[in-house]
Amino acid sequence: MVVGAVLEGKVTGITGFGAFVSLPEGKSGMVHISEVANSFVSDIKEFIKEGDTVRVKVIGIDDAGRINLSIKRAQENPAQREQQAAPRSGGFERRAPRPRQGQFQGGRPQQGKQPRDPASLTFEDKLKMFMADSESRMADIRHNTDRKSGSRRRK
Repeated sequence: MVVGAVLEGKVTGITGFGAFVSLPEGKSGMVHISEVANSFVSDIKEFIKEGDTVRVKVIGIDDAGRINLSIKRAQENPAQREQQAAPRSGGFERRAPRPRQGQFQGGRPQQGKQPRDPASLTFEDKLKMFMADSESRMADIRHNTDRKSGSRRRK
């Protein structure tokens, strides 16, 4: 029995957290409820019943010899695998900060420097840009907060 193997097995028991499957060679494993289907499963009995023959993939074997199985991973096709492997941004894309109204957007003009493509920037360059932007924003917040409360910093 190796991790990654796809096998046929018979469902021998169902619990609230998963299903037990009898495998070849007299072994058995468990399919956790989260590994039954690609959609949310609140009741496992809606998807499988005792006695069903299911195709499962071995996703892990722990130190105690317990075999963890997945039905959904055994049924996926290559297109789904690529889609799941793609990094997710949580539905949000990073946008460039918009200039705030009345905010000074100046400084010395940068002569001879063209804005670089963000993809070509090194980590250090991105970090420097982030830190400069963060410091500028924090300074604005401190300035506005001090002005509203009427407090002045004493030296």
